[in-house]
Amino acid sequence: MNQIKLPLKVLAVALMSQLVISNPAYSETFHPKANELELLWKVVDHDIGENIFLGSLTITNNGTETLSDKDWSLYFSSVRPPASVLPSDNIDGINARKQMLDQNVLLRNADDAASGDYFVLEPVAGFKPILPGESREIMITAQYWQMLKNDSPSGFHIAYNGKAPHAISVDVMMDPSDPKQTRQSINDNMPVQTAQLRFTENNAEKSQVSVQHQVVPQLLAAELKDGAFLTLLGWTASIKAPESLHNEALYLQSSLKDLMKGDFPINATEPNGAGVINLTINPLLDTDADGVADKEGYRLDIDPFNGITIEGKDASGVFYGIQTLRQLIPNDVYQSSVSANKMQHAVLPAMTALDAPRFEYRGMMLDVARNFQSKETIFKLIDLLAYYKINKFEMNVANDEGWRLEIPGLPELTEFGAKRGYDLSETKMLHTFMGSSNEFNTGDGIEGKPKNIIEANNGVKPDFQGFEIAQQNFLGKGWGYYTTEDFKDILKYAADRHIDVILEYDFPAHARAAIKAMEYRYNKYKETDLVEANRYRLIDPLDKSEYYTPQFYTDNIVNPSLDGTYAFLEKVISETKAMYDAVPSAEITRLHGGGDELPHLGPNEWWAKSPAIQQNPETAGKTDAELFDYFFMRWVSIINQNGFKMASWGDVLTHNGTGNVDYGELYPIFWNNVWGWGNEHQAYVFANKGYDVVLSHATNLYFDLAYNKHPDEVGYHWAGYTDTKKAFEYRPFNIYANGKIDKLGNPVEWNPNWVSLTEEGKRNVVGLQGQLFSENSKSPEIMEYLVFPKLLGVAERAWVTNMPAELPIDQSGKTPMDQAWDTFSNTLGQFALSKLEYIQPVDIYEQLPPQHGVNYRIPLPGAVVDAGKLKINTRFPGLRNQYSLDGGSTWLPYYAPVDVNHAETIKTRSVTVSGRNSRTEAVQQ
Repeated sequence: MNQIKLPLKVLAVALMSQLVISNPAYSETFHPKANELELLWKVVDHDIGENIFLGSLTITNNGTETLSDKDWSLYFSSVRPPASVLPSDNIDGINARKQMLDQNVLLRNADDAASGDYFVLEPVAGFKPILPGESREIMITAQYWQMLKNDSPSGFHIAYNGKAPHAISVDVMMDPSDPKQTRQSINDNMPVQTAQLRFTENNAEKSQVSVQHQVVPQLLAAELKDGAFLTLLGWTASIKAPESLHNEALYLQSSLKDLMKGDFPINATEPNGAGVINLTINPLLDTDADGVADKEGYRLDIDPFNGITIEGKDASGVFYGIQTLRQLIPNDVYQSSVSANKMQHAVLPAMTALDAPRFEYRGMMLDVARNFQSKETIFKLIDLLAYYKINKFEMNVANDEGWRLEIPGLPELTEFGAKRGYDLSETKMLHTFMGSSNEFNTGDGIEGKPKNIIEANNGVKPDFQGFEIAQQNFLGKGWGYYTTEDFKDILKYAADRHIDVILEYDFPAHARAAIKAMEYRYNKYKETDLVEANRYRLIDPLDKSEYYTPQFYTDNIVNPSLDGTYAFLEKVISETKAMYDAVPSAEITRLHGGGDELPHLGPNEWWAKSPAIQQNPETAGKTDAELFDYFFMRWVSIINQNGFKMASWGDVLTHNGTGNVDYGELYPIFWNNVWGWGNEHQAYVFANKGYDVVLSHATNLYFDLAYNKHPDEVGYHWAGYTDTKKAFEYRPFNIYANGKIDKLGNPVEWNPNWVSLTEEGKRNVVGLQGQLFSENSKSPEIMEYLVFPKLLGVAERAWVTNMPAELPIDQSGKTPMDQAWDTFSNTLGQFALSKLEYIQPVDIYEQLPPQHGVNYRIPLPGAVVDAGKLKINTRFPGLRNQYSLDGGSTWLPYYAPVDVNHAETIKTRSVTVSGRNSRTEAVQQ
């Protein structure tokens, strides 16, 4: 513990304070106000041991009262738990507890259940009070590692004398140039991103982009008509469509009215030939001339004299043809659409395009349990998914940290399970998680929180182009849920855009919100109706089984022997089915039953000490693996009997059960291909066995992983770092080609146990799914930052049939995949990202407030100083770059190398067409 010396003026205030509180009666009463305390978290050293690191928390007292030696408790969340909570026989835990006691503090789990990421720091005998004007640095050994600022402790609040806690602001300090702070271990060879490193990586030159590649995902085939063009005039254009395509016609009409002046009437009585957009279905449409009609395929014809024809094999095909037409509309039309000078026409190339998807399943998963997103945010995201021809949207609405969907008959799920806050015994709500509770609103038991996001961000409006300190200061919606009507609206909105909504209820683990909500229900009824109290109870209260999940929970697995478990699941699924039935256009397809991340620390830890297990003849004597099989068979049956197909995580097949049970029709989603973990090949194993497999491999398809290694990036890094290029380069049928380096930057060695896909196995890979778990998605802007433009790479790989050949580098020094990336990066820089600046949700039924634009990640430029000349390049050719030679006071556009011999500091940034900019970064000379 370090004392920090302060000026005489401050010490004078401290002395006066000592005089005021010298009476012991006052020492228990007066403390600094919470807003008079400042906190600073620093990463100090990753070289102190395996899977631990040293950090420090500095407490500064800016008040006039002393922070005393007792009667205060400082609460916070941390995804890097203090080592002091490790088991009593763990050497790191023993050392960490001694470290704390040597500083006269105690650091332990905050909640009564000692479950999750919620901790409390308290003084013990011998703690030296922190005087006014004084700072105290407390050294803390934490578990695992911290590469990014958003891994820091968050959501601090202090309670005095056992009273309601008040929020305290925290700041975070990490030095990107200090290896002790940014190197996970001595084996970590992944470099921290710098301007110089990016300059080397950004090797795509700006080039002309053919019409085939101006659309994302790229077209199967496109042919221009001798340089001709069609001028689509807003005041004369109309839409022709049969009744079966009325929905698609309404969508097209609304999207065109967003972009241009005009009414675009449907089935006008006097259409103008060259201005007609004709929508039609041809069930025999064969886009690739293989003699087989292509589901979801389309043909787009733009003719100067006959107008536009979109011919689809089915309604979905027509809809995707509309998306291609929207993307062919020039950038300047998009830009003017949000101004007072909306254009009256759009010039389109005369052309014919043929297109159809590679995979039938093109998905994205969004977790709304950890941090909630509003219905309106979901609408916007769905519309963007449709723009890139994504057709499956999975919503994780139930997890340890929240239950987000109203279930009629089980109000406790949302009365209790949709709330987080200061509730140590969890009698009214879940305890806080990742520093987020009810954001800047009241009701969560924490007083004095920031009033808004600017206050939470130390008075600065956040740009959301990387880490913002507001993320650690209560940003994030721990409260919130969708009513049944909200969810029906989501189903209808998605169905109108040819997207199937797939809900995920994750069981038997990841069920803490449900478990605690049903305990809340039990306590509500136990005194008056014990039968009703137990009806949906999910745990055996006498169970002494001990386990510890990857998210640090000790109580998040439902008990498979209880009737209440299956009554609860049946109730949830039947009510869910009723919501789908209420929306005729919503297709009932799959329901995701979870099945992942049961801890595997020992052979029998999940239910081994549950008396209820042994008292039930159907479960007595079974091992954990056998009990999992028993549970999952019944879980599959419940889902199937309600009309859904059962999707699950690949864990269900790879290691949770005995491996000797046929669960029936199961649709696994495989995520775990982390290089070096030994599961890289499992998706292929089960595709070869005949399962319809969806690939969601973390190394390339997880949006919640940070773009790269830099403290100011947002996201996680447990599987490495994932940017748009990694998503684009993903090879569904040969993921081993993607295994060049592991998450620590070391070469991946070939494993002889890896299995390749057979031809039958390839046919059983039904698609891809990008994933966004939302621990760090604490606002819609952060969510968009993590998803875009990575999603465009996933869309490309899910739709486009022709993969770049697996060949060595040619005379240009590049492989076919390198060359394909160069083209794609030009597509983004010259076309796609410009449109994302101005795109509007297609709000057919006026369900959203006016809005435009997407907070995609703007890449920082690469830059070097070579022989006194500043050289800058960009990840996506077409983006503009700027530089500053006066510390950022003025910015100049970059066109060619600049003489910087006279400059003391050089900063660079990228700038979009709308004037938004990336983070700035200094360039070493």
